[in-house]
Amino acid sequence: MRSTHPPRRTHLLYLHGFRSSPQSAKAQRMVRWVAEHRPDLVLACPQLPPSPRDAIALATSLVQDWPRDTMAVMGSSLGGFYATYLAQATGARTALINPAVDPARDLAAYIGEQTIWQNPQERFYFRPEFVGELQALTVGPLAHPERLMAVIAKGDELLSWEEMVGRYPGSHIRLLEGGDHALSDFDTHLPAITQFLGL
Repeated sequence: MRSTHPPRRTHLLYLHGFRSSPQSAKAQRMVRWVAEHRPDLVLACPQLPPSPRDAIALATSLVQDWPRDTMAVMGSSLGGFYATYLAQATGARTALINPAVDPARDLAAYIGEQTIWQNPQERFYFRPEFVGELQALTVGPLAHPERLMAVIAKGDELLSWEEMVGRYPGSHIRLLEGGDHALSDFDTHLPAITQFLGL
């Protein structure tokens, strides 16, 4: 049974969603989980810049020297879109939480000043050119879909669960009957996620 598990990970990158931050509930839960269960694991959970191009540049630079066979990526919402790009680029084991499928389409309505969920005093400007940057980061069919797991909630109030499921054929799909976009019951799914990633 043990042989079916992936190699034990040494590095983990967590990518938050749009208008979110490393202070999000899921990001902070992962920080605590790593401290409790895998203090040896190298964990990176950066504040992503508003520019998608800059966000991917930052994420790519963080994992540049990481071993591809023992690194893992997690991403939620827009972070899931970025994580999909990185999965394609690195071949790393990846877990997605309600991943954005077409953020160029969905975020075009959010051009202008935005606030951070965890700190409404913190503002950033979502520029029109960011839509084109998102389009440029869209990857085609996945080279290794079996290395991705997607936790998808039918109750997601922002994204279409059918679209999310349809984006990841051949991947490990954990489809939830209810739930919400934030995946408020994240703890329930953490054992399955960490096992899949090999943490």
